[in-house]
Amino acid sequence: MQSKQKVEPDGAVSEALLEHIKVLASDELQGRAPGTAGEERTKEYLAECCRQIGLDSAVDDGSYFQKMPVVGVVGKPEIVFESGSGKFSPDFPDAFVGQSKHLEKLVSGDETSVVFAGYGIEAPEYGWNDFEGVDVRGKTVVVLIGQPERPDAEEPGKLDESFFKGRALTYYGRWTYKYEKASEMGAAAVLIVHDDRKAGYGYDVVRSSWTGENYQLTCPDERVLLEGWLSYDSAVKLFEMSSLDFDKLKEEAGRPGFKARTLKAKCSFKVQNAIRRFESSNVIAKIEGQDPTLKNETIVYSAHWDHFGIKEKDGRTDVYSGAVDNGSGVAMTLEIARRFKNLKKAPSRTILFLFTTLEESGLLGAEHYVKEPAMPLESTIAIINMDVMNVWGRTEEIVSIATGHSSLDQLLSDCAASQGRRVVPDPEPEKGYFFRSDHLAFLQKGIPALFFLFPGSCFRDKPSDFGRRIRTDYIVNDYHKPSDKVKDDWDLSGAAEDVELLFSVGEILSEGENKPSWNPQSEFADCK
Repeated sequence: MQSKQKVEPDGAVSEALLEHIKVLASDELQGRAPGTAGEERTKEYLAECCRQIGLDSAVDDGSYFQKMPVVGVVGKPEIVFESGSGKFSPDFPDAFVGQSKHLEKLVSGDETSVVFAGYGIEAPEYGWNDFEGVDVRGKTVVVLIGQPERPDAEEPGKLDESFFKGRALTYYGRWTYKYEKASEMGAAAVLIVHDDRKAGYGYDVVRSSWTGENYQLTCPDERVLLEGWLSYDSAVKLFEMSSLDFDKLKEEAGRPGFKARTLKAKCSFKVQNAIRRFESSNVIAKIEGQDPTLKNETIVYSAHWDHFGIKEKDGRTDVYSGAVDNGSGVAMTLEIARRFKNLKKAPSRTILFLFTTLEESGLLGAEHYVKEPAMPLESTIAIINMDVMNVWGRTEEIVSIATGHSSLDQLLSDCAASQGRRVVPDPEPEKGYFFRSDHLAFLQKGIPALFFLFPGSCFRDKPSDFGRRIRTDYIVNDYHKPSDKVKDDWDLSGAAEDVELLFSVGEILSEGENKPSWNPQSEFADCK
């Protein structure tokens, strides 16, 4: 039975959410960077919240902490392009960022050939191979962000949805794929040219994310020596060294028949690595199911607790507080847990609450969890992941980034309708938000997901463009910046309403006979 929804959000929930976020975004937690005192304080806060709510530990030692070994790397990369017309060395990090996942103190490559490989994609189902006829072994590969686009022949202004899913980004367009593919092809280095429109954020976000300490679990086998990004201006200069027009070649790279081009310039690079090893932890709690048969099946609620810590620049020390990203998602997960614990009758299926580490560093906490799950993955029926939630008021809509992939769509729509709301799909599918958070590791194991990352759409009693304006303001001014802090103009009533909505989805899942199923067209439908 679907639970009865409240017409008005619970003010006590709004207050509880705000108090959680204030603590998580406080200077005392130092930006919640893994492997720091900020991590220890964050973990203890989350564990204490779990104890107060009455959640059981999902970790064997009863501590709530799933420990994982991590390698922290601070890399100082340098890169030099040289041709007959001279040398060019883009400045790190203002015009170029890079890192090496090889765990040596010095990683280098000398005078490698430079190949422009278009989008760096091999996709036989679309008849596309940017590497056809070119050997990139031991070379530096320059590729474009995103994926090719083809106009729809019948509807001007639209993209052909049969070709790389039109506007919707496929995994081929993700930067992670491009590094993986070039590594598979034996390249020495991969540099992606940043594009604000296709990325959905400016180069300043790349610079912030790729400076300071980066993290990994191991050194991946057969990985390129250097992976990084070039700013647009750096790419233009590099192509000019070979008497080539970058914009023209970029356009050619989006058309069938494009052939990779070897540039006249050579590339030399080195990365000085400072390496440290430490332990980080996911925080995991649960409410064990009470049905003798169904309790072995699990529904996961997840949110990442980590952010970027403290950084120094130009003599200034900044705390990257991560209030919205992702204090908001953590706070909502805690309050959903409290809602489950307050039920008069415990759920039939087990409910797991997963607070991951190292999401900002490549979804590493989720990667570790699926390798060593607290509950068997084969009996985990769904994950509901929250990352950057709405803190600006009540909405008539909720944006579901995962729309189109599973039967969870209908359940979410039914629950939203009981609140007088509607569900809408990702309005910016070209930015690939669906691949950017911790549920991805679960998708790749065949577990259906709901994912929320679009903070607010169609706000009640606000101008029609309010959602667009506040979202743009957040992305431009606060996202992955020190200014992502608690603001005076926040209104948590919408977040409280979403708590009730996502609790209801989980409550129905916990009692229903049917498990979520994949839509056949999802690229994850055959994953196991």
